Amino acid sequence: MDRFHVTMPSRAASPAASPGASSPACACGRLRRATRALTQLYDDAIAPAGLHLTQFSLLRTLALRGPTRITELAAVALLDRTALSRNLDPLVARGLVTVVAGKDARTREVALSRAGHAAIRAALPHWKRAQAEVVRRLGAPKLDTLIALLGEIESLHPGAPGRAA
Repeated sequence: MDRFHVTMPSRAASPAASPGASSPACACGRLRRATRALTQLYDDAIAPAGLHLTQFSLLRTLALRGPTRITELAAVALLDRTALSRNLDPLVARGLVTVVAGKDARTREVALSRAGHAAIRAALPHWKRAQAEVVRRLGAPKLDTLIALLGEIESLHPGAPGRAA
């Protein structure tokens, strides 16, 4: 037998196989697939507003926080600076956010523009419909449990706020 051979569990096996099983479910792989599925649902829902979910999330974060240093925004969103730039650049190009010098010359801040506030208002009904669809399909108790569990998972990130080094 090849040393890289992995025995796959049968379909009837538990999704989270026991620690001694030859092929336990990969939490990361399953979560990434679930994230892609859920992101697609929300992206499809808010497409009429001309936004992707990642962009909508950044706009909402800025609406809640106000002008925010780019480094802080990346930390809050758990994005590296490259991924943040990739998502911010189209928002800047569309005039939905502005990037200005921060309190000192070494920092830059991102702020929501008037057009950005309007974009949130336009996308919000679509987002609410997607959210209602998730609640309908999963049920409110499961969704509440999922959101709590995801908060715990987010705390695993090395840069997560409040995480000990």
